Amino acid sequence: MTLDSTTQQTIDQWLSGPYDAETKATIQDLIAKGDQTTLTDSFYKSLEFGTGGMRGEMGVGSNRMNKYTVGAATQGFANYLNASLPGQKIKVAIAHDSRNNSPEFTRIAADIFTANGIEVYLFPALRPTPQLSFTVRHLGCQAGLVITASHNPKEYNGYKAYWSDGSQVVAPHDKNIVNEVNAITSIADIKFEGNDSLLHLLDGAIDEAYLQTILVNCRQPEVIKRQKDLKIVFSPIHGTGITLVPPALALLGFEAVTVVEEQAIPNGNFPTVIYPNPEEKEALTLALNKAKEIDADLVVATDPDADRVGAAVKSPDGEWALLNGNQMASLILYYLLKVSDLKGNEFAAKTIVTTDLIDKMCASKGVPCYNTLTGFKYIAQVIRELEGKEKFLGGGEESYGYLIGDAVRDKDAVASCAMIAELTAYAKDQGKSLFDFLAEMYVENNFYYEGLISLTKKGKAGAEEIKQMMINLRSNVPATVAGSKPVRVLDYEGLVSTDLLTGKKTPIKVGLGIEASNVIQLILADGSKVSARPSGTEPKIKFYVSVNAPLASAADFFTVYAELQKKVGVIQGDLGLV
Repeated sequence: MTLDSTTQQTIDQWLSGPYDAETKATIQDLIAKGDQTTLTDSFYKSLEFGTGGMRGEMGVGSNRMNKYTVGAATQGFANYLNASLPGQKIKVAIAHDSRNNSPEFTRIAADIFTANGIEVYLFPALRPTPQLSFTVRHLGCQAGLVITASHNPKEYNGYKAYWSDGSQVVAPHDKNIVNEVNAITSIADIKFEGNDSLLHLLDGAIDEAYLQTILVNCRQPEVIKRQKDLKIVFSPIHGTGITLVPPALALLGFEAVTVVEEQAIPNGNFPTVIYPNPEEKEALTLALNKAKEIDADLVVATDPDADRVGAAVKSPDGEWALLNGNQMASLILYYLLKVSDLKGNEFAAKTIVTTDLIDKMCASKGVPCYNTLTGFKYIAQVIRELEGKEKFLGGGEESYGYLIGDAVRDKDAVASCAMIAELTAYAKDQGKSLFDFLAEMYVENNFYYEGLISLTKKGKAGAEEIKQMMINLRSNVPATVAGSKPVRVLDYEGLVSTDLLTGKKTPIKVGLGIEASNVIQLILADGSKVSARPSGTEPKIKFYVSVNAPLASAADFFTVYAELQKKVGVIQGDLGLV
């Protein structure tokens, strides 16, 4: 067995260092089996902070989630807090989801923070990620932490670090924390023995404070009173959504909420689904079955840490269909723009790979829409920079994350479930279904359709393959795509926009959620758009395609839908993705 020198050196450090006997025995077993692939993937690098923090498979090794990588990350985080905030009384809020090892990793992190003289405000049981974001600001903490791997498979766990504004850490804090983590050369540098006198357990009062922010978001309480019997099916998919989504819906006045019992109990093995991801129809199978059984009006489901939400709507043929993230983000903004008492200082925000339909609708109402890099921390950055000058109306991203109002600074599935229920009630109050509301939006603004291809490339070899794919796309822009000529390239790595017709290059302005990032976009002459970017949290490269066409009436919905689907398929084929 031949390993590269860096990988072998890291393995040797773990075998000779003060790691526990069980960890060393597991490494020795992999060596004895000659499992070069697992050893390489586990040790060839250290987990790093990306767009969503640190995330990886659980197991032994520097590139795995375990008590040592969690410990090193927390010690580095604590070192940075103490160094950057000298003399201050530092407070950190911590929460966790339902994943295996989440409670253990949470306690390890809490102990390390208190061992470093930092006060910890800890949720004693699982709570949604958006509630942690709210709690950081509500309690005046300097930082926050959630142990979660969001919607990843059960083998994963993760570490989301937050700053004092309740958003996930951004530059320069993210890179500075990584530098502090990398400065830890031995686990002897990690203070694992906690100081319980600095540990404070949070109670139900923080739940009530958070729920009140959702009540404030409500635009149409009289409509909800009239439609209180709206039939809603909800599934937390074995995650944290069970703690606050049903109370939030009840607080607004919805009285006919049915929770999917088989998925109501938190369980890190996610026994009823293949992946605990509300983007996947399979994960909503039980919820959809229940909806058919009771003839529901709406289906909503949250991922394990309740920052993403999937929704389903009954189409005219009586069948249930999932709305994708672009559709739901658009519907939320369509509703907010329609019913809000706009004062002229509102703004929306979304990511550069999220549908341009939102930009079009905002423009029609004179509401600025800021486009940011992928990752909700960039939307939070816009909110922070405009705080006190402009008012955040709402926003979201195509990956099923949405935010209404600014009490939370991360995507919020609890508040989103409440808003989705409200807009469904609004539609029903007008004799319409959620599907009718969707069609109405497209008739007014054009039918926008987006397709996504996500290619998984695991391990070191996969990372190198993804790198080469981005190089190839930059150096070989196709002459035509689906019969349309590319007219502009936006390369966010070099922060330059190139007009392919004139050759003129224009800088992409840094600021308000934009910085250098490994993303490239092709704009076609017919208005279609193709975006490519490696994921910051998973071993994937993602290709986004956006097309649009007029929709004359709701009766033409499925005809235009099929045409747009076909066009996306042609574009994906011309790019060699299918």
